[in-house]
Amino acid sequence: MNSAPVLRTLAALVLAAGLACAATPAAAPTRVIPAGVSVGGVRVGGLSAEPARLRVQTAFARPVSVAYQGRVLTVTPREVAAAISVDAAVSSALAATPRSDIALPVKYSHEKLDKLVAVLAHRYGRPARAARVTGATAAGPTFAPAKPGLAVDAKTMHAALVQLLQDGTRAPLQLLTHTVPAKRTVANFGPVIVITRGVNTLKLYDGRQLVRTFHVATGQSAYPTPGGVWRIVDMQRNPWWRPPTSDWARGLKPIPPGPSNPLGTRWMGLDASGVGIHGTNAPASIGYSLSHGCIRMQVPEAEWLFQHVQLGTPVVIL
Repeated sequence: MNSAPVLRTLAALVLAAGLACAATPAAAPTRVIPAGVSVGGVRVGGLSAEPARLRVQTAFARPVSVAYQGRVLTVTPREVAAAISVDAAVSSALAATPRSDIALPVKYSHEKLDKLVAVLAHRYGRPARAARVTGATAAGPTFAPAKPGLAVDAKTMHAALVQLLQDGTRAPLQLLTHTVPAKRTVANFGPVIVITRGVNTLKLYDGRQLVRTFHVATGQSAYPTPGGVWRIVDMQRNPWWRPPTSDWARGLKPIPPGPSNPLGTRWMGLDASGVGIHGTNAPASIGYSLSHGCIRMQVPEAEWLFQHVQLGTPVVIL
């Protein structure tokens, strides 16, 4: 048997197989992100696209933490409708130069983020407390001092939360606040009236500083001037006198402004029902306890006092 044709056939087959292998391209190497590259602070260098995508998604799905005085409030990105474009960021990372940090824009609901900041402001903010009169002694009025308040920096806090949503490292954020000073302190308090029934005096103070002392008439024993801390709630020039619902005034008629008006020319009504500081058409009563509960002053002195007080002025009656 001639073996030459068989050998030639085998050689041809081996050559064809070699040519076929040479024509098949080699598999492309898997692309990886250059060393040191991060996306929004999340390190993805050396990773291929899919592991990088998973790492970024996991990092940005974690909640945001806001800390204040040892307490921590956590907010999930879903609560503010936050969303990221992971595919675009990973594509940028694959094409980046080593040690680059790729920014990751975050879309979110401005309305929901504003509501979140409002919740923080309500929970941790507190209003300033103005100084207030608590009573009086022989030395003058006594006060509860003013206390500063606390407010959340809403605009700055909004911007800080946006930055935190864009940072996959999720570093805790300290609540941003500022102190709110009280507008009314003891130092700038303004007018305070102290009336002492036992000696029938009215003293006007500017805070703790005595301004002027007046002799007045106060209530008789049957109709005493009420003790306590009150305030001026009504101020009238040339008032009408209208009879109160009391036995002593039964059958009396209203009296218009004029010389016979029992209130004189000025009325400073208190939040003690029916009681006020006013002028009088009976100046001889000044210095005695003869009124029906009100505090009577000489007409010119009542007019002067009227110019130096205002609605809300505290009146302490001892």
